[in-house]
Amino acid sequence: MPDFASYPSLVDRTVLITGGASGIGECMVERFAEQGAKVGFIDVAREAGEALARRLAGSAHAPLFVAADLTDIAALDAAIGVVRERFGPIRVLLNNAANDQRHRIEDTTPASWDAGMAVNLRHQFFAAKNVAADMKRSGGGSIVNFGSVSWMLKQGGMPVYTTAKAAVQGLTRSLARDFGPYDIRVNTLVPGWVMTERQVKLWLTDEGRADIARGQCLRGELRPDHIARMALFLAADDSAMCTAQDFVVDGGWV
Repeated sequence: MPDFASYPSLVDRTVLITGGASGIGECMVERFAEQGAKVGFIDVAREAGEALARRLAGSAHAPLFVAADLTDIAALDAAIGVVRERFGPIRVLLNNAANDQRHRIEDTTPASWDAGMAVNLRHQFFAAKNVAADMKRSGGGSIVNFGSVSWMLKQGGMPVYTTAKAAVQGLTRSLARDFGPYDIRVNTLVPGWVMTERQVKLWLTDEGRADIARGQCLRGELRPDHIARMALFLAADDSAMCTAQDFVVDGGWV
């Protein structure tokens, strides 16, 4: 097994992860807990979130799961408040929650457009807005917004998702400018096609595997842990002068 980095600056630091009950989010909850961080995570999937919290209860700081629908901004604010009350000021925000459900242009309605923007983009801004005061009072922090290579690859079949993920880049760069004077760093972590259980179950086909083999420079499948390791670096003080940037982890596809 390879030896991975440990980050002393993450010990006892309060970290908030959205969409943390499964997939990439679940892996990040595990990795940040291993670093000794105080991890709070929010997800609509109550059963999976509670199971993950139980499994990691023996960590230096037992992670706190809060069930909430992040498309409801009042519920999001309340959930963040629960994490803050338990662990103190939030110094790291990982805006991971999203839904890449495939959909056709012909089937997209004004309501489904708004719903897609709410689950893939809107909560990222309001979560950042909420935790900014904590970070200002604490002398700085790190916000990591999650993008996607899908729009960079001109992927079709999910126009609302790709539009939202493209917009994350603009959100990151504007927040980085506004928050920079307070030593708050804002970056975008851009995953490639990560082989989560959901992706394998719903979308991965032989044709998809062939696309990966042709597209990636590196052989092998992209795993949640590859994304989590980059998230650790961006959250830690080791990335102190990194802001307003895209950090692409995709095996060299784009």
